[in-house]
Parts: sequence; structure tokens; C-alpha cells
Amino acid sequence: MSSAMITADLVDLELDRSADTKEAAARTLALRMVDLGRVTDLEGFLADVAAREAQMPTGLDGGIGIPHCRSAHVTEPTLAFGRSATGIDFGAPDGPADLVFLIAAPAGADDAHLTILSALARQLLDEGFTAALRAAPDAESAAALIQGEDPPAAAPGTGDLASPAAGPPPGPERPFRVVAVTSCPTGIAHTYMAAESLERAAHEAGVELTVEPQGSAGFTRLDPATIAAADAVILAHDVPVREKPRFAGKPTVDVGVKAAINRPAELIAEVRDKAARGETTAAPTGPTPVDSAGDTGDSYGTKLRTWLMSGVSYMVPFVAAGGLLIALGFAIGGWKIDKAPSVAEHFVWTDHTSWAALLFQTGGLAFAFLVPVLAGYIAYGMADRPGLVPGFVGGSVAVTIDAGFLGGLAAGLLAGGVVLGIQRVRIPAVLRGIMPVVVIPLLSAAVVGFLMFLVVGKPIASLQSALTDWLEGLTGANAVVLGVVLGLMMCFDLGGPLNKVAYAFAVGGLAHPTDGSLKVMAATMAAGMVPPLAMALATTVRGRLFTRTERENGKAAWFLGASFITEGAIPFAAADPLRVIPASMAGGAVTGALSMAFGCTLRAPHGGVFVVPLIGQPLLYLVAIAAGVAVATAVVVLLKGARKASGPAGAGGERAGRFTTPARVTQA
Repeated sequence: MSSAMITADLVDLELDRSADTKEAAARTLALRMVDLGRVTDLEGFLADVAAREAQMPTGLDGGIGIPHCRSAHVTEPTLAFGRSATGIDFGAPDGPADLVFLIAAPAGADDAHLTILSALARQLLDEGFTAALRAAPDAESAAALIQGEDPPAAAPGTGDLASPAAGPPPGPERPFRVVAVTSCPTGIAHTYMAAESLERAAHEAGVELTVEPQGSAGFTRLDPATIAAADAVILAHDVPVREKPRFAGKPTVDVGVKAAINRPAELIAEVRDKAARGETTAAPTGPTPVDSAGDTGDSYGTKLRTWLMSGVSYMVPFVAAGGLLIALGFAIGGWKIDKAPSVAEHFVWTDHTSWAALLFQTGGLAFAFLVPVLAGYIAYGMADRPGLVPGFVGGSVAVTIDAGFLGGLAAGLLAGGVVLGIQRVRIPAVLRGIMPVVVIPLLSAAVVGFLMFLVVGKPIASLQSALTDWLEGLTGANAVVLGVVLGLMMCFDLGGPLNKVAYAFAVGGLAHPTDGSLKVMAATMAAGMVPPLAMALATTVRGRLFTRTERENGKAAWFLGASFITEGAIPFAAADPLRVIPASMAGGAVTGALSMAFGCTLRAPHGGVFVVPLIGQPLLYLVAIAAGVAVATAVVVLLKGARKASGPAGAGGERAGRFTTPARVTQA
């Protein structure tokens, strides 16, 4: 960086004299920028700093605060430094910060902004550098240290802040370092399979990999120091990566989650090539995580799918919890348990009916969140946190007017669109600080409420009612055709978007269960169990057609299939999609058709064979599943056998299972 980036006039070694909050600290340091002509409008700049701070705390472990922003009120990239003896809270997990860096970049100056941030982050990893800053006797010394003109002893990496944002190239003393994030709509199977696949490929390539699976049970964030030290980033996701700005300024490969499962070695090679060429990513400039979650050339259809999958991924845990509690309530208390009085008013500790009512009513409350959560997180996928309020409001309106699942989809898209529209309006600088917490929620909730109550809600409610009546009237050949379609959708992409559409359609009917909607749920779950069970059976009866790794995966697929986790078949489809996917679809179509023909019903949205006692016509239901598994197994064995006859199969798969190069692989 040039010597003008920070000077002694931009250093305050007694910050606590004039500041005890992060807002006051930013103002004190910003005043120094104003005095030097680096900032033209103090209040406007501070509003931009506050807006960035509202998105995510800027405190780091180790007593460091890095408030920063791009602003139209900044004339040139500038860094100010303050030292506080008492500490100032910037939201870091380990407590207040005594070293505060205020970074200001002109609007649109992404490269400068990222260069300062990433290079400073590397310096702060060095304890010698931070210790020297804490001991600096005067402002001139501190400015010189930050510029790299007088680095402390044994402090490698504390050079000029203008060094490349991606970090120094890895030398022979350490392996290439990669951090990765994996996430899928449900956050269950694809997420962790992708993580494991990347780990194996990294081990084989001699790469040091740290992965952050963003699963449905929550996730452990990568250590900021690990991110700062990484040479490159792999993002494998079908829903927006949470806190994605952490990875800005690094060579990045951004792909769908299945790419990490199917071709992890290619992704690692690709990101290494990007690092060698010095390619880096810029920080997101728009308000939406989806627009920055993939290539800027993504089609609207791709973005729409990502938005919808975001809503579905957050909805699934409510589906599982609420639906299974409701099903248990019926199992224990009988089919009239829905008529029981509120357990808050009448509960008998020794009466099993009261316990059944407790389960049923608790599940009903959890289930009531389905549509609002779906709408809220579709809007979140489009517009980040500002979309949550109008999304939840619109989803609740959809429930109120009986617009159901379709109403929730519409409400989420409307809410996200309204927020994005509001964010494009130019507003006075004085209002920017209150936009995320007051103005946007107020205006967007009012607009979405108006649209859902008076414009689009009633037509959607009529369509939902017509769909329910149609399902209720399905009999004979029509029901069988629907079962075939559901089976094909569940087995085409094995947990991907088409699978989730079919599943969401089935779950949506459980909010207002009828005989038709219960049949749809039964057919959907039965078909989804077929692919992993078929692959498990195929590896058992004709193991020589599969690699050693696939035979091991087959053992796990028994449990995954029995639990209705369709993703259990993904390792097989990834290795041989042209044989596994058609076979799975054939079996799923048979099972879906037979389930509908037998009139099987299901009130639980998940559970596999473990909820068979809650299924109408349970024996015929198992027959339908067994028939589909037999068909899928026969087809995949036939297709693989034909390939085997024309040449040896799977040799590469056996070799791919060996780790020949030692490397450290950790999981966050």
C-alpha cells in the first residue's frame, strides 16, 4: 500500500479517552479522515459504517475490531487505527477489542477494499505484529508497523498491505490450503456427502482442507484465522452460503453441492489453477446472498430454484418434527384425537389420551409454521435478513386465507421482490442507519400484506382449494398416473430440486389432510425409499458388479433407504448415472403407482419403515416398496452386467479409494 493509506494523523493511541462504544470509536477515527479530506460527509459515512455493522459484527477473536465499508463519501482508500486501554465491544465472541481498525474505501473500489481487509487479516494472525501494535510508543511507530516499514522481529507476513489478497503462494514447507463450505436444501445428506468427498480428494491430492458443512443441525464456523491463511475456497451449495462475505478476496470455485460429490478432484484442481493465475472474488455489492452465491451469469431459473430451495431447507425440520408428533398422537390416541380439548385446560397425567393430545397439539403448532417459514426463508434467500419480516407476514396471511403451500411460495417471492425494490431506491444518508431495522420491515410488510390479502391471495386460495378437491377425487387410473409421476420425480435427482418439489407438494397437503393428500404423501415416501434400498440389494446379490467402495456404501444404504433418505443412492449415481438413475426411476414409478392403486395413506411426512404402524394398508404398502426395489435392482444389475460383459468396470473406483499422499484434513 502507498504510504498515504495510513499516516500518523490517522492513529489514535488513546481511543478510550473519547470513545467507549463502537459507534463512538468509528466517529472518533472518522473525524481524523474528515480532517485529512479523506471523507467528505461525516454523517453519511458513519451511516454506511453502521449499515455494514448491522449485517454482521466486525469483531475478531484476540481483541480486534475491524469496522469497514465502501461509501460514496470516501475520496480514497484509507485506514485509521485506534488503541483502547479499556476495550470496546465489536461483537467478538471473546470480548472487547483494544485494537480498532476503521477501513474506508470509495464506492465501487472493491479491489482496494478487499486488499486492505485480506492483507490486514493476514497480519493480525501474527501475534508478534499485534503485540508490537499494543506496545507502540507513538502514532508514527504504529503507522510504520501497519505499513510494513518497520515489522517486528520474527513476524513473517507483516509486509505491505498491498500484497495480493489471496495470500502468499504456498511454498514447499507446507501444503496448499483450501477452505470449503457444503450445503444442500435439507442440510442432511448431500451436505455431509459433499464434505466427505472433498476430504478424500484433498487427502489424495496432498491438499490441506478444512470444511464447514452447513447442515440442518447448525454448523461450526470456520476460524477466521483459518480462512485468512487459506490459499483458496470451494463453495459447494444449493442454498445460499451463510456469511459468504468471509471468503471474499480468495480464489474461489462456486458450484452446486452435487459437483463436490461427483467430481471433487476436478474442483480442487480448478481452484489451484485459479490461485496460480491470481484470480480472486470480490465482496458482494448487492443486498442479496443469492445474487452473489454463484456466477453472475446464472439464469433467472437457476436463481429461482435456489430461492425456493432456501425456503424448503428451513421448512423441512418443522415438517419432520410437527408431522411425526401428529402421527404419534394419532397412533396413541386414535383417529379422534384431533377432537380432544386443549391440554392447557384439561390434562390427566395418568390418561394416555391426554398424552396423545399433548403430542398432537404440539405437533399441530409446529406444523402451523410450515407456510410462514417457507415464505420467510424464500424471501431470505432473495434479500437476506431484510426479507424475513415481510416473508413471515406474507406466509401467515397465506395460512389465514387458506392459500396453503402455493400461497406461501407466492408470499415469499413477493416479499423478496418488494424488499429488493425498496433497497434500490436512493434515500437520504441520514436514514441509512435505520433502513434495515425500521423502514424496510415497515414498508415491505405493509405492501406484502396488502398484496396477499387483497390482490393475489384469494385467487391462490381458490386454486389451492381446487387442487385439494382434485386430489380428493382421484381414483383408479388417474391416481395410478399421479403415483407414477411422483415416483419418477422422487428418483430422478435423488434428493435434488425435482425430488424436493414432489416432496414439498406432498407435505403441503398434510396441512389440511384429506384422503387424497394422505395417499399422495404415502406414494411419495414409498418411492423415495426405493433407490437406496435397491442399490443396497444390488450390492448384496451381485457384488462383483460394484467397486469395493460401493459395496461398503451399500451396507449403509440399507438403513438410509429404510429411513426414507433418498440421498443414500447418490454415491452410486455419481459413479454410474446412466445406469443407476434410470433403474431408480423405473422402481420408483412402480412403487408410486402401486401405493396409489392400493389406496395406502400416510399422515407422517417422514420416517420410512419406522412409521409403518401409522400407514393405512401397511402390508400392501410394504409390498409396493418391495416391488419397486425388485424392479430397480433387476434393471441396475442388468445394465451393469451388460457393461461388465463389454469390459472390466470399476477399476478406477478401486484406485480412487486409496490415499497415497499424506495430508492434513480437518472438518470445522
